[in-house]
Formats: sequence, C-alpha cells, structure tokens
Amino acid sequence: MPRSPNPSSKENAEMEWLGQLGFALPLGMGAIGSALGIGAAGSAAAGAWAKEAREGKPMNFLYVALTGMPLSQTIYGFLVMLIILKTKVYTPEFIAANAGAIFSIGLAAGFGELFSAWMQGVIGASGIRAMSESEGKPFTFTIIAMGIVETVGIFSFVFMFMMMPS
Repeated sequence: MPRSPNPSSKENAEMEWLGQLGFALPLGMGAIGSALGIGAAGSAAAGAWAKEAREGKPMNFLYVALTGMPLSQTIYGFLVMLIILKTKVYTPEFIAANAGAIFSIGLAAGFGELFSAWMQGVIGASGIRAMSESEGKPFTFTIIAMGIVETVGIFSFVFMFMMMPS
C-alpha cells in the first residue's frame, strides 16, 4: 500500500512497530544461531566424552571452550539492540520515517549473526570429533576456523552501524 504524504497516526504506529521489530531481530536471531551452534558442538562434545570415558581416558575440558564459542553472536545482537536504543535514533517519528531501513538492516544483521553462530558450532562439532580421534591435536586449527566464521558475525555487527540512517 503506498504511503500518503501525511500518514495517519495508525500508519505511523504500524511503521513504528516494523522499525522496532528491526531493533530486536539481531538479538533474537543471534540467540537462535547461538542455540543451534551450541547444540551442534555440545552434542559432539557429549559423544566425545562418552568415548573417552569408555576408554578410561580423562575427559577433555577443551570441548567446553569449543561448545561455548557460538555464544558471542548473542552478545553482538544484544549490543546492536542496546546501542541503537541508546542513541537519538529511538524516537517514534524517526522510527516511523525509517522503518523499512531499520527493519531491513536488523534482518540482515540478524541473519549474519544467526548463520555465523550456527556454522561456528558446526565447525566446533567437527573439531571436537577430530580432537577425540587424534588426542586433541587439531584444537588450534579448529579455533582458527571458528574464528574465521566469528569474523562474519563481527562484520554483521559493524556493518549494521555503517548502514543506519542518520
């Protein structure tokens, strides 16, 4: 529906709602990605610990570090939301006037955080499996690979600020 030059208060409220949703998307989607990533790495860690226990080996605590790495995208999503809400951007008029941009930017940042965290967990799961089969040797390379995916989450976080309307 095309917007009239003088939008009604109902149209403003609808547009403001859309813009506010854009603020929350990075946090919500980052948390979903973190949960998926932690689930992937955590299930691999549980399997590796079971294998080590059966073999009478000490259980490797490094798996916890790999399992927890996808949490950072939830933190990035929270920071995005918090920083936006603390700026001058958070006025009903500004949000209504820029709702499409705010929603789109929030959605893009949210997808960046979601997939970054999820794939970080998938890489962590593969690394845990590799470590359990090779006495922990590929830990450093697993951290490096997970760090590369982490960069995508950081880029989503930083680029979002560059695109915000002023």
